[in-house]
Amino acid sequence: MSNNITVEKLFNSRKQDLELTLLNHSENGLKKKILNAELHRPGLALTGFFERFPNKRVQVMGETEMAFLSGLTKSSLLDTVNKLFEQNIPMIIITKGISPPEQLNQAADKHGTSVYSSRLSTAELTGRLSAYLQHVFAPSVNAHGTLVDVYGVGLLYTGKSGIGKSEVALDLVERGHRLVADDVVKLTRVAPDVIMGTGSELLGHHMEIRGVGIIDIEELFGIRSIRMQKRVEVEVALSNWSDSGEYERLGIEDKKTAVLGVEIPIVQVPISPGKNITVISEVIAMNHMQKVYGENAAVEFSKKLSQRMGRQRMTEDYLESDLE
Repeated sequence: MSNNITVEKLFNSRKQDLELTLLNHSENGLKKKILNAELHRPGLALTGFFERFPNKRVQVMGETEMAFLSGLTKSSLLDTVNKLFEQNIPMIIITKGISPPEQLNQAADKHGTSVYSSRLSTAELTGRLSAYLQHVFAPSVNAHGTLVDVYGVGLLYTGKSGIGKSEVALDLVERGHRLVADDVVKLTRVAPDVIMGTGSELLGHHMEIRGVGIIDIEELFGIRSIRMQKRVEVEVALSNWSDSGEYERLGIEDKKTAVLGVEIPIVQVPISPGKNITVISEVIAMNHMQKVYGENAAVEFSKKLSQRMGRQRMTEDYLESDLE
């Protein structure tokens, strides 16, 4: 995503959710850019203290700030709001549907800043607006791959072009699993340890199958065959089989890869004729869920094998010392 949005885009995309009403008509104010996801309540600034004032943030004024302004004389009020707008703030939102004094709108027009009213409470507005801005400014990257929801586990297929990512996804969809995105997957870090994958707005849920062409998964398989977004939980890296390649046999040690600073498990799957990657994918998803619930088949097998070998050695030692 872009690292900024305009005030006009915020208003147009969230005016219903935030119950916003534009109180003035500054064209320059609509063109101003919002540069970060943080919000600020300018209570201290209204008293004249502007040291370390975060002027790049969206300013939210609630009942407390408006009560303070209503207690000022007209000249003090005009001086106060002019000093506030001189800080080149992106916009102001006044909550609880409170009508601002005329001097505030006049100062906003003078400095080219938009003022909005919201019928929401201050807490409700800040919660909704923060969630939206956090999503807008979340780190993201586009990846070449295919994302499928398999048994509720987000599997991100990667590998060189033509390796068969789309074909695997198509087979999984035919078996009842759900396609999130093909070819281009937008990866967004929505939390410190969560990567969310979505599709391209242009491509939607279309898929290119070599020899067939472009197909529409939703039209062919129905609405249950797709989903709009899914958490990426495992990367499945497809590669051509090589006799000299080193592949995991036991799976005791989980391999990790980093996406936008978040570590996720990665499984290397070699492709060879006759290999059923679809079934293997389902096993990868189920095995991942077992690990999430604290069960690791490879580790348990290793423990049982070690215990059996230990018992066998003890039996052999006993028989060697038994001279009867």
